[in-house]
Amino acid sequence: MAGTGVPDDVTPFVTPPRPTALRRARWAIALVFLLHGSVTGNFATRIPWIQDHTGIPPGQLGLALAFPAIGASLAMPLAGRISHRFGARTALRGLLALWTLSLVLPALSPTLYALCPALLAYGAASGTADVAMNALGVETEDRLGRPIMSGLHGMWSAGALLGSGVGTVAAHAGWDARLHLAGAALVLTVLGVLACQGVLDLRSAPDEHPPPRFALPPRSALAIGAVGFCAVFAEGAGLDWSAVYLRDQLGTDAGLAAASTTAFACTMAGARLAGDRVVARFGVVRTVRAGGALATAGGLLIVTAHQPATAMVGFGLMGLGIAVVVPLAFAAAGRSGPAPSQAIAGVATIVYTSGLIAPSAIGGIAQATSLTGSFALVTVLALGLVGGARVLRAPGRTASGGARTVADDLERS
Repeated sequence: MAGTGVPDDVTPFVTPPRPTALRRARWAIALVFLLHGSVTGNFATRIPWIQDHTGIPPGQLGLALAFPAIGASLAMPLAGRISHRFGARTALRGLLALWTLSLVLPALSPTLYALCPALLAYGAASGTADVAMNALGVETEDRLGRPIMSGLHGMWSAGALLGSGVGTVAAHAGWDARLHLAGAALVLTVLGVLACQGVLDLRSAPDEHPPPRFALPPRSALAIGAVGFCAVFAEGAGLDWSAVYLRDQLGTDAGLAAASTTAFACTMAGARLAGDRVVARFGVVRTVRAGGALATAGGLLIVTAHQPATAMVGFGLMGLGIAVVVPLAFAAAGRSGPAPSQAIAGVATIVYTSGLIAPSAIGGIAQATSLTGSFALVTVLALGLVGGARVLRAPGRTASGGARTVADDLERS
């Protein structure tokens, strides 16, 4: 946009007035993201207790832990139809309550055969709530007239850290996970119901046809999802394998190796919380390209490191580089066509699939070659963000719902 100082790929939001209700909706949806992440954080810390309670070996535990992603992938396409039927606010309130209450299910499962369906239901509740809250997040961003999606996902990361902190205290104190998770589920459910009172109350027009129960994601969502796949694959590798890499490849002690994982997670959370300002200043495409370059540089440091400090810097750069990609992918999906929930569900399914296969893929490559070889693949995928950033410049939607092409708007201005 000549003479304005606005980068070519900054979404040209039409800034509407900001009434109190809209500001309240922005903070309400942020709290929803925080609560959603808190469920994950609480659950993750009690997995060892659940394993001991069920008496299953690591291999069977790994099988069981695949069921949340399966459940989410199967249920996500239903979120759009639920929102159409009940309205966005009511649907989110119900889906979030199902998600928070499902937190107690894994701890109540005495055997593998009970744990797998419990985790399937847990994942289904997570996935539908995830799609509903991201769709509302995109609509709130449009109406506010400024980027908020990175910050919303930063709140999710902060919630996961908060929940893991509570779970760590509970585990250290030796609390029964059934009591801990039941108490957490009750508190989070009450907070979720209160938070949903403030989100946008969107309803479909009476003559609007409901979305299909199940449908293949649109082509635009596939391209956007491929970019998200690269980012989430790198995220899964960093979170699940950074400690193992430092311990096995560089000979660090267990404490320092564990600290690298915490540092990686904190770097991502901080970058997401600050990401909206960066996107507003430099635009989506430039931000993702710069992030891809940072993540690639981090991957090169990891695979060439001979000292733990070098590898930790590499993991930090990787976390910093990929942090905003998934929020921006969801935002692009929500503006990529006439059915935002369907597109978001498609991208979310690809993202969940990436998160599901990343840990096992890294392990398989490491067994065939080495962990260094595994992170060489991660580095290549990070480089793919540089080339794929342009697909996140999706058609925008005004606050009134009218479609527009971002590039066209800029050319006309």
